Amino acid sequence: MAFFKKIQQKINGLWYPKSITVGKPVTTDQIADRLAQISTVSRADTYAVLKDLGSVMADYMVQGRTVKMDGLGTFYYTAVASGQGVDAPEKVKSTHITGVRVRFIPEATRNNVNKVTTRALVSDNIFWEEWGGKGSSEEGDGEPENPFE
Repeated sequence: MAFFKKIQQKINGLWYPKSITVGKPVTTDQIADRLAQISTVSRADTYAVLKDLGSVMADYMVQGRTVKMDGLGTFYYTAVASGQGVDAPEKVKSTHITGVRVRFIPEATRNNVNKVTTRALVSDNIFWEEWGGKGSSEEGDGEPENPFE
C-alpha cells in the first residue's frame, strides 16, 4: 500500500494529496535477499552483482551512453551549466559545465495507438491510504531522507 498526506499549496491555498514514503529506505541486502528467494541465484551472488551495478552503469554512462535496464527503465546523464549562457555557439565550452545529474525514465509498455499502458515500477495494484500517523525516529517521519542535503 502507498501513503499520501494532505498538503495546502501556498500559491493558491488549495489542498492536494502528496505521496509520502514511510520508514527507512530498502537496503541492498534486502533486495539481494528478495531476489535470491525468487530465483536460483544465491544471496551472496545477487548481493555481489547489485554492489557492482552502479559502477558498471557509471562506466557506460561516462562514455556518453544511456543504460536501459529491462523491466526497470533508462538512466542517462544531463549536464548542469553555470552562468546565463553565451551569445554564440563557438563560445560554449566544457568548462561551463558545473555539475552532472543522473536522470531516470521508468520503462513503459505502449499499446497499438502508442498510449502508455504500464510502467515497470508502477504496480497495477497500488492502493492509496491516507497516512494517519507520525513516524518515530525508527520509522522516519514519512518524508524520505535527501542524501544530498
